[in-house]
Amino acid sequence: MEYILDTANIADIKHCNEFYPLTGVTTNPSIIAKEKRDFWAIIKDIRDIIGPDKILFAQTVQKTADKIVEEAKLLNEKSGGNFGVKIPIDEEGLKATMALNKLGIKVLMTAIFTPAQALIAAKAGADYVAPYVNRLDNIIGDGTEVVAEIVEQFAIHGMTCKVLAASFKNAEQVHRCAAAGCQCVTVSADILKAVISHPMTDAAIAGFDKDWKGVYADKTILDF
Repeated sequence: MEYILDTANIADIKHCNEFYPLTGVTTNPSIIAKEKRDFWAIIKDIRDIIGPDKILFAQTVQKTADKIVEEAKLLNEKSGGNFGVKIPIDEEGLKATMALNKLGIKVLMTAIFTPAQALIAAKAGADYVAPYVNRLDNIIGDGTEVVAEIVEQFAIHGMTCKVLAASFKNAEQVHRCAAAGCQCVTVSADILKAVISHPMTDAAIAGFDKDWKGVYADKTILDF
């Protein structure tokens, strides 16, 4: 399982990159616009934090295949290190994905809502597909079931494309996607923190501290 942070907030990226086993960072036009800063400055700051080996995803805003490819090449060049371009699925996006596959530029096809969309994206050469879990749940769909169907379909057809599930509102959705065999999830800092949070864990840690201090007061192992 690969954990990827879904944000352009520099403070969140710094914190999570230090304390969690991140594979990289995903952004999109909405996430970037939320920061209200120069685009390339944001990309540079993210790369400086995560380093050259972790993957950084940025999304093209072009509408035609030729322009998507042109923008993807620029993003790949200027982002440095391990990079993947996000492209929403439509006809122009598929055409661009086939071209970028030949150029060796990684593609994450996004805004996936059905297994059929995911399969044709993989066939076009996408390295990752991003099904939107919570958005499906919001329209009385089953986002994690769609993820499970995509994973199964890829296995049946021998696709090497990774399923990078997105759009989460709680840690249970992340758990269910992992149980379904999803290879990657991209989550906010709050959801990532929720994955390791549990009241019984807090109680256990408090018990350890209480019992230790009852005998050794404020001494630690380093003091002996």
